Amino acid sequence: MITSLAGGRVLAEKHGSTPPRVVALHGWGRDGTDFATILTGLDAVSIHLPGFGPAPAPETVWGSEDYAELVAEAIAAFAPVVIVAHSFGGRVAARLAAARPELVAGLVLTGVPLVKLHAPAAPPLGYRIARWANRRGLLSDARMDALRDRRGSSDYRAAQGVLRGIMVRVVNETYDDELAALAGSTLPMRFVWGENDTQAPTDAGRVAAERAGAPFRVVPGTGHLLEGDLELAVREELLGLLDERTRTV
Repeated sequence: MITSLAGGRVLAEKHGSTPPRVVALHGWGRDGTDFATILTGLDAVSIHLPGFGPAPAPETVWGSEDYAELVAEAIAAFAPVVIVAHSFGGRVAARLAAARPELVAGLVLTGVPLVKLHAPAAPPLGYRIARWANRRGLLSDARMDALRDRRGSSDYRAAQGVLRGIMVRVVNETYDDELAALAGSTLPMRFVWGENDTQAPTDAGRVAAERAGAPFRVVPGTGHLLEGDLELAVREELLGLLDERTRTV
């Protein structure tokens, strides 16, 4: 069931009763329906981030901080809430928890690329020359776009219009300040990772958890997407955190 928040600016899947205790934020190219199993039986909303599912894309190129500001507006009326977030949604959740800690009662993150262990490899010489030529008007924008498509990830190739700009901006963000803020807080957190996650490698997830001061759980035989044993593990950690919060409030 779709509901609206923030005066209709935000669309979300509604679970259970209101006010929600849990807010879910999905990954890139996904939507709020990803959390149907994880949120079963809970009072929760799973937000369709702008540009995904039924939610219109932003008019300008946003970063994760812009998404976090919109989520803050959407949940302010019933916060604090526990946030469960996957991949891109976890970037937004980290920004939100660091900037507006009064709105967040707990975090469960999975497959979130918050740390880069290795610097990206330099583009091939031919691509660098093409980029130089494009900046000087010697190579058309259409040809340059075709070269970018050839080099880009499947998510990059699938992104259209403003979403492509958003993706480029977001993948170049860093979250050192946010991880430091989380480490200095008393916020209950859980990091849950697929053993074979290649989009947000497990080693990098472990380092992010250490920097945030959060427990880190690896789910054997699982990858990046919320399915199978990873999905069940995320739900288990979420329920555990909610139970812990109930006993301490």
